[in-house]
Amino acid sequence: MKKTLIIATISFFLGMVIAGLIFIYSPEKNNPDNFAETQPTSALSSNLYASPSVQAREDLDFVTIAERAAPAVVRVTAERVETRSARGFFDDSPFDFWDRFFFGQPRSRNREQEFHSSAQGTGFFISQDGYIVTNNHIVENAIKVDIVSLKGDEYEAEIVGTDPRTDLALLKVKGNNLPFLALGDSSALKVGEWVLAVGNPLGLSHTVTAGIVSAKGRQLGGGSGVPDYQDFIQTDASINRGNSGGPLINMKGDVIGINSMIISPSGGNVGIGLAIPTSLAEGVIKQLKEKGRVVRGYLGVSIMVITDDHKKLLNLKSKEGALISSVEPDTPGEKAGLKRYDVIIKLNGEPIKNRNDVRFKVAAVEPGTEVELTIIRDGKEKNVRLKVAERDPEPETAQKVSPDKNIGITIQEMTPRIASRYGFRTEEGLIITEVKQYSEAHKQGLEKYDIIVEVNRKPVRRADDLEKEIKNTDSGDPIMLLVVRERDGQVQEYIVTLRIPE
Repeated sequence: MKKTLIIATISFFLGMVIAGLIFIYSPEKNNPDNFAETQPTSALSSNLYASPSVQAREDLDFVTIAERAAPAVVRVTAERVETRSARGFFDDSPFDFWDRFFFGQPRSRNREQEFHSSAQGTGFFISQDGYIVTNNHIVENAIKVDIVSLKGDEYEAEIVGTDPRTDLALLKVKGNNLPFLALGDSSALKVGEWVLAVGNPLGLSHTVTAGIVSAKGRQLGGGSGVPDYQDFIQTDASINRGNSGGPLINMKGDVIGINSMIISPSGGNVGIGLAIPTSLAEGVIKQLKEKGRVVRGYLGVSIMVITDDHKKLLNLKSKEGALISSVEPDTPGEKAGLKRYDVIIKLNGEPIKNRNDVRFKVAAVEPGTEVELTIIRDGKEKNVRLKVAERDPEPETAQKVSPDKNIGITIQEMTPRIASRYGFRTEEGLIITEVKQYSEAHKQGLEKYDIIVEVNRKPVRRADDLEKEIKNTDSGDPIMLLVVRERDGQVQEYIVTLRIPE
C-alpha cells in the first residue's frame, strides 16, 4: 500500500513537469497572430468582451479597398459668381448731413459688384452612368462645376439637385461604364469599426486615411453652416478641408457615409470628423434624382428636447417624446389644435424617442397624408389627426414686371410664411428679390428685400397689381411706390417715385 502511494505521488509530479514543458515550448505560445485569430471561450471571457469576436487582421486589407475605391472618387471644383454691395473711397458725401437731417438717412450710393470665387472638394460616382454625390456647400450657387477623375479625365457636371438641410448634392456627367462605389448599410455600423476616408484634403489628390468609428448619431445643434437634419457618424480618420463630399468606407468596401465637416479649434484635423450616414443620404439622393429636390413633411411646430426639469414640471412619466415650444400660424399644427407645452409621444402609433426622432419621421411623411399624433396635454394622453403639409415648397416663380417697360426689379408676392421665414413683420405686398444694376429702380435706391405695399396710393397684393399700374403709365411718366424696409429690427416706410423707361 505504501509502495503504491509513493508510485502515484511520483507519477503525479512527473505529469506536472511534462505538462509545464509542453506549455512553455508550445510554438503557438510565441505566435503573435493568434491574438486576432483565437476567441475567448470561457464563461469568464464572455463577461469581459462586449462583442463576440475581434476583427481579424486579415480583414484589415486597406490596400485592396483603397485601390478599389480610388477610381470612383473625383475632385469637384465649383465656380461661383457672388454679387456684393461695394462703396468707393469717395462715396461719403458732405451732403450726407443734410440727407440725414431731412430724410432720416443718406442717399444710397451702394454699388453692386460681381466677385468670382471657387470651392474645391470631393465627390464619388454612385452609378456607372455618371451620377456623383458630393456636399451641397461645395456646389451651392455654382455657375459651373468641373470634375477630374483619378485617371485625369475631365468633365463638366450638371447640378441635378441640392439639399442644404442635409448638406448633400447630386451631380451628373456624361459617360458610361464609369467606376462607382456602392452605398452600404450605415445602420449596421458599430462604434470601433475601422473605416477609410478618401478625398482631396488641402488640394492633395486622392488621399486615403484610416481610423475608426468614434460615435454614431452625433448631433451638433443649430448654428451657421450646420445642416438642419443631423445624424452624423463621427470618425478619427483624418479629414481636412477638401475632404468634403468624399466617401467614408467600411472594411467591406461599401460607402457608409459622406464626409461633410470637422470640429476643430484650429481649422485642421484633430480627430473629430463627421460624415452623413447612408441611411439618411439614400432617401435624399433618390429624391434629388427623381425630382431635383427633396420633399419633406411639415407640421408647423417648433419642438424641444425634454429635460429632467420639463419632466417634473409637466408631470411626465419619462423624457421620451418631444415638447412643443411654439405653433406657427396657418399650419397643420395650428389647424389641428396643437398647443405650446403639448408633448408628442407617438406618430401613427410608433413611439417617439426624442426631438430628432419626430423631425425625421415627420419629414419622411408624404405631404398631404393624414397622420395621427398621440400627445400628452396637462398629464393626459390625447390623439390628434392632421394632414401633413410640405416643408419648403418650391417658391412661386418670381415675376419680372412688365418686360416691355422694365423698371429693373424682380418681385415675389409676400405671404405670412415668407415673412415668418425671413423675420419680417410685413406680411402682405411684393418683396423685391433682385434689383438690376444701373436700372431706374437702382438709381432711386430700391434694394433687395424691400417690400412694395402701395403703387400710386393703391394697395398691392399680387404681381398683377403692379404690372397693371405700370402698363397704364406712359413711358417717361412717373409712378409712386410706398416701400417698407425692414433692417436690424427697424421698420421704415419710404415714398419712391420711378419714371417708366422710354
